[in-house]
Amino acid sequence: MLQGILILLVFAVIAVFMMTKKLPTLVALPLMAVLICVIAKVPAIAVNDKGVAIGWLQVVVEAGTVRMGSAIMAVIFGAWLGQLMNKTGITENLVKKSAELGGDKPLLITLVLSAVVAVLFTTLSGLGSIIMVGTIVLPILISVGIPAISAASIFLMSFTTGLSFNIANWKTFATLFSLDIHQIRDFEVYLMAATAFATLVLIFVEFKKNGIKFAFSTQMQEPKSSQQLTGIRGALAMLTPLIPIVLVAIFKFPVVPAFIVGILWILLMSQNSYNKAMNLLTKTCYDGVTDAGPALILMVGIGMLFLAVTHPMVKAVLNPLLLKIIPSTRLPYIIFFSLLAPLALYRGPMNLFGLGSGIAALIIGLGTLSPLAVMGAFLAAERIQGCGDPTNTQNVWAANFCEVDVNNITKKLLPYLWAIAVFGVVLSAIQFF
Repeated sequence: MLQGILILLVFAVIAVFMMTKKLPTLVALPLMAVLICVIAKVPAIAVNDKGVAIGWLQVVVEAGTVRMGSAIMAVIFGAWLGQLMNKTGITENLVKKSAELGGDKPLLITLVLSAVVAVLFTTLSGLGSIIMVGTIVLPILISVGIPAISAASIFLMSFTTGLSFNIANWKTFATLFSLDIHQIRDFEVYLMAATAFATLVLIFVEFKKNGIKFAFSTQMQEPKSSQQLTGIRGALAMLTPLIPIVLVAIFKFPVVPAFIVGILWILLMSQNSYNKAMNLLTKTCYDGVTDAGPALILMVGIGMLFLAVTHPMVKAVLNPLLLKIIPSTRLPYIIFFSLLAPLALYRGPMNLFGLGSGIAALIIGLGTLSPLAVMGAFLAAERIQGCGDPTNTQNVWAANFCEVDVNNITKKLLPYLWAIAVFGVVLSAIQFF
């Protein structure tokens, strides 16, 4: 019991260090994995009586680096496709044409741009893409009179709506919960609908509260000139964000081949020269890997933490303690996970890109909740993390660009995001109990 309490204490202390920005997440997760093993008295290097490695250097640190291998590949290929969309002008053309559709009607412009941002981030990922889209969308929203903090909030909610259908994320979650990607898809459909509805409510509330004011909080930047996509090929090129989703969601393609088809599609529809196409393919590959870098190194830490908390010696220490805490029936499950959902903020214990990846694995290991029920609870909380966490690079960038406090964005969005999370937990309880 003492070892279990010490491990939970390590979780709490490292969480505080992460929240107070004393320890970066990329260091915190591997450090936590090692400390957990040491407390549970897992040997550094050892084999069992069958000759199988059981030491934490072997099965946690070494194996953890590749535990999320398939998800890492999905993120790399997704970022590659995203870079191609940016470099060929597809992203910019989609946003500009959408703004033109809205004409001089601020509400219509906002609704159309929100829908386009959501569609784009079903495929795009990484801070580079956030900056690419945000530097076009945010000045347009602000120029039609939406206050800066409202524009940043609407942009982040739209981004999170699209993130529900980002197939690289589906692959990551499927790996974390050891589920089929289509089980992730089936639940994310509902979360996407709930997030889209909440975004609409946010837009109407902000319009009613603020009216129209013509003022800039930041100087509108002239978008860089981009390749103009015209004709049938241009129109087909702009369908690129939908290509991988349709292949995975409807035709059950594996994720990486679906991204490869998207990459070939965009080259075919946007390039006229073989040599230029090959040069573009090479450059965007390198840029995509760079763009995905922060997520990749985070996944290495997640893989180590996952294997640490699922090590048999660690489970033997933690399970008796967790059995007394984690609910196993429907109503306590709803209350417990609904109340704890905001702990997804600041890389907390419900954050799948922080401590939550290890805790989710621990709960599944208990066997009192199905992996689907655990997935439902954590993906519901992920709505709060994905959109409202002030430690997200997209939140920090959007706040800086609009010259507002990043924590004020979190305060504005939290009521909407918490409502979505509660919806997700209740839905999970209905579906998986």
